[in-house]
Amino acid sequence: MGRYVRFLFTTLYFVFLFHASAQISTDEERSVLKEFQDSNMPSGRFDVFFNSVNRYNTNSAYDWLDTIKIYLANAEKTNDTIASKLYRVMEAQVYNDLGEYDKSTALAKELYESKDSLDTESKKIILDVLDDNYANLQLYDKQIEIRKKKRELGITDNVSFYDIYSNLGLYTKARNQYIMEVKPTIADNDSYGLAKYHSKVGNYLRLDNSAPTALSELKKAKAYLDVYLNDISTQKSESDIFESDLLKAEIEGNIAKCHVMLGEYEEALPLLQNSIEVLKTSPKNSDQSEVVENTLYLADANLKMEHYTEAKKYLDVEFDHITVFQVIKRNSLLAAYYDKVENFRNAAIYYKRNERIKDSMSQKQSALIKQQLVTIVANEDLENSQRLIDEQKRINELARSEMKAKDERINLVFISLIFTLLGFAGLVYAYLKSIKNQRLIAEQNHIIENALIEKDSLLKEIHHRVKNNLQMVSSLLSLQTKNTRSKAAIEALEEGKSRVKAMALIHQKLYQNDDLSVIEMQGYIESLINSVQSVYKKGGHNISITIDAEGTELDIDRAIPFGLILNELVSNSFKYAFPENDENGKIYIHLRKNGDQGYFEYTDNGVGLPEDTEERTHSSMGIRLINRLVNQLQSKLNIDKQSEGVRFWFNFS
Repeated sequence: MGRYVRFLFTTLYFVFLFHASAQISTDEERSVLKEFQDSNMPSGRFDVFFNSVNRYNTNSAYDWLDTIKIYLANAEKTNDTIASKLYRVMEAQVYNDLGEYDKSTALAKELYESKDSLDTESKKIILDVLDDNYANLQLYDKQIEIRKKKRELGITDNVSFYDIYSNLGLYTKARNQYIMEVKPTIADNDSYGLAKYHSKVGNYLRLDNSAPTALSELKKAKAYLDVYLNDISTQKSESDIFESDLLKAEIEGNIAKCHVMLGEYEEALPLLQNSIEVLKTSPKNSDQSEVVENTLYLADANLKMEHYTEAKKYLDVEFDHITVFQVIKRNSLLAAYYDKVENFRNAAIYYKRNERIKDSMSQKQSALIKQQLVTIVANEDLENSQRLIDEQKRINELARSEMKAKDERINLVFISLIFTLLGFAGLVYAYLKSIKNQRLIAEQNHIIENALIEKDSLLKEIHHRVKNNLQMVSSLLSLQTKNTRSKAAIEALEEGKSRVKAMALIHQKLYQNDDLSVIEMQGYIESLINSVQSVYKKGGHNISITIDAEGTELDIDRAIPFGLILNELVSNSFKYAFPENDENGKIYIHLRKNGDQGYFEYTDNGVGLPEDTEERTHSSMGIRLINRLVNQLQSKLNIDKQSEGVRFWFNFS
């Protein structure tokens, strides 16, 4: 019996040792830096560094930098030039990951000058690093040069600029170029490619304040990604799965932001939390910026839901890298939080911080310019560098002379200051008294600011309610349609429903805008056409529609007639212009405003108007409505019959 007990304990002991050994082995495998150090050859370490799924999973970028510098020093001691260049390529990438773009750029440019001794993979990495550095330094002309070099070397077939447009805030232009360049290159069965495509388009729409349309695109992206992840016939590496998880987290984060923009906070919370947890594991600077953005949206959603403790918890999170605009948003949310908890003193502090944000932005810009100068100067020839050093020495000598003279003047001023202090003491009492008055003024200003904010909120609420009431009218018309058997009555009710939707969309755009006085017509027209297409489910979806209204804004008195006019014209095109086949159908909408004058044009290449158009003008509800709306805009409708289709146009004040 004792023998069996000893055998049992011995077996358990060895099982425990085996389990512990396996655990230690697993932990070591998780450390990419350990695998890097265990490699015998520089080329092997190079492959581990750039092929790892997440090289910063256990060790920080600073740990990697220290390790690479040790190997680099050893390679230089042994005059191993090939190994030295491989380690320098890795060093340039680590500096880029750390956000030290000036150091990364100087090192990468030095390596690229000796590109003949680099293999194709190293050249590609160096050019990618320079591309990213110039983007972050906002040296877009240099970034374009790098992309042209990529094309010359055969690394890429095309030079794209849509991301540069996005960095400049031109989201519509970025979206249009991205669609034109990328969509034709994606195969219909490429689920992952389609997921990335719709994710990018949806994000551009979100940034352009078109949340409903953006939400539709982002949901398509998520659906395509789910198809890719669930496709067991496609072999996926660990790297593929990691990148897919990051893409899914990015899509869910952007979906959540759209929900917050639309006031749907409950739907946003779990998506934002999941997105933050996944994106934290990414080594990319862009993903870490998304972590900051998602955290601020999470705080905003909790604040709107009156979960003040949760909101404050997210607002107190410290980040390594945060942009000026993210600082502005956090200050605004903190001010709103302290307003809600009636700590008006702290609220005033954060309002004042945002008042001084221009100074902060100016300092940020100065730091950026300094980085740009360091990047440029580091690549100048030795003669120019020496000249700059000599010039700086001369300036320093002059500065020292001026400082000495200032010291002498300070001594005289100090004596005068003693006498001045006696007079200054008399002013202190008056100053202390004025502080009380200033506090009173600050409180009054705070009350006025809150009143203005409340007024703005009330106006948005009014537009929101008007939109809801119009939607209720639309719903009533839908109910009436279901209870009506007359085809003519149903068509009339559907037309009325479409017109009501056009007006409701105006009020929806107004309460979603920061500026309640005008409507951006490009986004409105896009949303209106989507609404009309939903009514004519069997038609209009193959028609190519071109909208040229970028940058045009109209007030509500002009926007509503325009919306109704456009609703009638698009509906007529969908119903009558393409009776047989709409695959080659084209619609062109042009709207421009130049000072006090404007111009509107609508054309399609359909079957055109019938011969008895003039006789129908007095009997057609649509044409009569358009004429009255054009008269309301103090203009006259012009109709040109063409060989293919028809053209409507008019000028307006």
